[in-house]
Amino acid sequence: MNEILLRLDELLFPSIADVAVLSVDVNVAIVRVDVRRTAAGASCPGCGAWSARVHGSYLRFPADVPSAGRSVVLQLRVRRFTCRNAECGRRTFVEQIPGLTRRNGQRTQRLRSTLAAIGLALAGQAGSRLAAIVRAPVSRSTVLRLVDALPEPEVPAPRVVGVDKYATRKGRHYGTVLVDFETRRPVDLLPDTVSHRAWQRGWPSGPESRWSAGIVHRSSPREPAPVLRRPCRSRTGGSAP
Repeated sequence: MNEILLRLDELLFPSIADVAVLSVDVNVAIVRVDVRRTAAGASCPGCGAWSARVHGSYLRFPADVPSAGRSVVLQLRVRRFTCRNAECGRRTFVEQIPGLTRRNGQRTQRLRSTLAAIGLALAGQAGSRLAAIVRAPVSRSTVLRLVDALPEPEVPAPRVVGVDKYATRKGRHYGTVLVDFETRRPVDLLPDTVSHRAWQRGWPSGPESRWSAGIVHRSSPREPAPVLRRPCRSRTGGSAP
């Protein structure tokens, strides 16, 4: 029996340490996994002091990634420890499992990552429908909130920037959208149609580049990235500024 549970640990939590599976209950729609943390203590998130003095415990039920068409819920008993540092502002704290749980989280980290990836690919409404199909139902607002919580990616300095405008109020107020002309990915949204000149001066320059066919030439790597204006039509029906 212990060997079976050990294999379940490796199967269900291959990259997470100090986690033991106590039992697995499977029914038609839900898989419930009884889990506990095996570490003797935990570090206080406020001061970093290690503590093994247990103040109490309670059950958490975070949703996990689905399995074989069934929703998965963890029955996780977590302990509340007493901080031994008298100067720390926290008198007690609850242990977290790195890579699995977070404070006040209703979903495991890997389920959050899965839903965020769905949101990046399909946005809110379609992402919510796909999540329901794979047995991880969430609202479209939750999908968008998980995407918004992702860290901002590092954007390399573009060598050629395409400029177009978009309407925040059609016929009255327009902003500027800047696109990396090589990767065809948006770089920035500006609130008006003239501030891209200041943006161009402040953007860090990339490697030396030369462009033909009437496009701005740049011979010095210290010069800002050339701005390419295209006489295209925007989605609002107006022409590029």
